[in-house]
Amino acid sequence: MVSGGVMSKQSLVEAALTVLNTADPFEKARIGDVIANEWLNGEIAAAYVAGVDIQVPDRPARLDDVKLVSPSEMPKLGKAGSLQSRQAIVHSLVHTESWAIDLSWDIIARFGKQETMPRDFFTDFVKVAQDEGRHFTLLAERLKELGSFYGALPAHDGLWDSATATSKDLLARLAIEHCVHEARGLDVLPTTISRFRKGGDNKTADLLEKVIYPEEITHCAAGVKWFKYLCLRSRKLELEDDNITENLRDEIVEKFHATVRAHFRGPLKPPFNEEARKAAGFGPQWYEPLAAIKEDGNCVEETTAVHP
Repeated sequence: MVSGGVMSKQSLVEAALTVLNTADPFEKARIGDVIANEWLNGEIAAAYVAGVDIQVPDRPARLDDVKLVSPSEMPKLGKAGSLQSRQAIVHSLVHTESWAIDLSWDIIARFGKQETMPRDFFTDFVKVAQDEGRHFTLLAERLKELGSFYGALPAHDGLWDSATATSKDLLARLAIEHCVHEARGLDVLPTTISRFRKGGDNKTADLLEKVIYPEEITHCAAGVKWFKYLCLRSRKLELEDDNITENLRDEIVEKFHATVRAHFRGPLKPPFNEEARKAAGFGPQWYEPLAAIKEDGNCVEETTAVHP
């Protein structure tokens, strides 16, 4: 529990549950920042404690002040040419970041202990969680400056739907949330930034371009890194093993294709941001073949809730 802004001496996984069980998204961001700093500073020493029962909620605590609708009922956001459109786009980004906070702490709490992941896994996703909290706070402040507020417009929870669909499989969670949704965010952000500039809103454009965009590349990179790790661990190989053959690299890519086909409905949508995706650690062989997927089934469906 957070007391006076400082975490009591508990494991990181237990601390992550504090965020997930906090309903107010501003408090989620604040508490998450405290936990992240304490983990990174060594004040929280253990990632998890053996024998401690961890009950991860199926759905994190959320306030009910945001009207939720289905993705198909979401109004068009526009192209940032008007104040109304800029408000709608930023509101959508704020909502997405509110879920990104929960997604980051959920992967720590749900899978870290269960999959006996190494300490670097926890550190990577603590950094992601801290970034997402900062993104939420900065975008919410910008939305207020634009004359609106979080909750003024409807939103949908497509991102958490995909989290629910991948709640039993860390490999699937990494592939769908970080290598599909977050990578899709990398694809669309340059256009979004350009639209804000054309609309005369350089402040929002700068926030997206100089703060959020580069950090989102690292979030996608975390997904790619730990997807590779799990594939290699199953072969008793280290992530940094210089002896990984080209055939094994091909196997990892094929596993990614199979995972996405099993857990995501529909093709990935080009055009792809090849430069940003390369910086995140995966090239066209990972995603271009998936642009032709046309399958039905009980899978995640792409919605407008792409990660920014």
